[in-house]
Amino acid sequence: MSHRYLRCGVSFLAPLFLLGTHTLRAQDPQQPQPQDPQQQSQPQDPNQPQPQEPEQPWGNVPPKPAGIGLPPFDLDDLLRNPNNLQPDYTPLTSMLNAGLGFPDVKHSYWVPGVQVSTSASSNLFGATNTTGWYATNYVTGNLSLLEAWSRSQLAINYSGGGAFSDESSVGNSGFQQLSFAESFKLDRWIIQIVDEFSQLPQSGFGFGVGTGLGIPGVGGSLGPTIPTIGNSYSPNQSIFSGFGPRYSNATVAEATYQLTRRSSLTASGSYGILHFVDSGNIDADSLFASFGYNYQLNHKDSIGAFYEFATYHFPGNPQAYGVQTASMAYARKITGRLAFSLYGGPQFLSFRVPVGTASSTVNGYASAFLNYAFENGGINGRYIHGISDGSGVLTGSIVDEVSFGVSRRLSRLWNASVHFGYAHNRGVVSSTGTVSNPTYDNWFVGGAIGRPIGRDFAFTLSYTANFETNNPGCSSPGTPGCGPSSNTNAQILTLNFRWHPRPFALQ
Repeated sequence: MSHRYLRCGVSFLAPLFLLGTHTLRAQDPQQPQPQDPQQQSQPQDPNQPQPQEPEQPWGNVPPKPAGIGLPPFDLDDLLRNPNNLQPDYTPLTSMLNAGLGFPDVKHSYWVPGVQVSTSASSNLFGATNTTGWYATNYVTGNLSLLEAWSRSQLAINYSGGGAFSDESSVGNSGFQQLSFAESFKLDRWIIQIVDEFSQLPQSGFGFGVGTGLGIPGVGGSLGPTIPTIGNSYSPNQSIFSGFGPRYSNATVAEATYQLTRRSSLTASGSYGILHFVDSGNIDADSLFASFGYNYQLNHKDSIGAFYEFATYHFPGNPQAYGVQTASMAYARKITGRLAFSLYGGPQFLSFRVPVGTASSTVNGYASAFLNYAFENGGINGRYIHGISDGSGVLTGSIVDEVSFGVSRRLSRLWNASVHFGYAHNRGVVSSTGTVSNPTYDNWFVGGAIGRPIGRDFAFTLSYTANFETNNPGCSSPGTPGCGPSSNTNAQILTLNFRWHPRPFALQ
């Protein structure tokens, strides 16, 4: 493992340690002051201003002492009852995906956990393209934390451990996933900071889908609700051929100012990286800045528009892209039931190094996000068309990516889900002279079933099939270094076990 890799891990874990130290500090209880018995017997003047009760961020429920285990509670019940949810306040032109709402939890808490997974794969995408079955085992510790104050909230879901494979081309590596969010509501301002970090042994496209392996933290109803980063701003990993361990990170910071009861302005910034441990892949860095206007038509529908500027750099490669996007937006949100957003507009690309005779091009941009809940289940989906970092295989790409999932509770204990994803990546320019544009088509499809075991355990069994079609983009098959199109597939069977105790109160 390179020193750069180690430094990256330390840089992300250090802030977590400091934040955890800050949030876990005990608060001194307020001691009641003795009162004069004569004063107690005097009637109160109704015209005299009454003392104000201290603001309780989670209602008038007295908090538990720090470190005391909370009684069991089911956040799924809150999600099934929209009256128990606080409305999602993520603006339409945000870089974050809107959710169904925030559970009105009465206590700040933290939950530790342990996760053990075994994944058996029938093939290996990447440089060696090994055939045959191999196994990868994951052993991780989990942590979920929710700390709420009167005007802000901190939420963390984290999993960290190791991945151990019996395939020499895969080897052993670290395994980490983090979702972090802090939000502030100050008069007319809403400020949100969200970070998503992963250290994976393979592509994140469809990784661990349907199981707890792909979800940081303890998962289930105890995992705090954290807005996900939008399709355009997370590093693209939708080409399976990018091989070996890699780490990615996307950070979003944004501020929204409420102009009137219906309108607001949103300024956002994002920085993302996709770096590989092994040579032969293409590292990428991306930077985004956007400014948007939001207008609420009614309590369910809103419209908006935003302008965005982005840059893509590839360390060790002279190429770089500048991207300008202008987009209209529409959203419909129903607390506890529906979060739907739709974006579209032109996208203008400029190249630092001309590609053939082209130094710029125009592309269309489109994006959609869906989260729909129904009784005993839900549907989620997303779509993106636009420029991306190239997934470690291409020096930038135009990507069309769609994913879709359905989950349903089969009985009081059993639940099931199905999942599907497709991504088409091509070079940013259609053709350059005698060489046509390389393309990659990737699919994953499968399903999962699981249930809790007692109060603290849960298991999930999933099956996923991956497919890739690779066209290297050569107009003449006999050209040296120009190989034919190839098709690769893999089957992945994953068994995941999770354990966590009752949540512990923070205050």
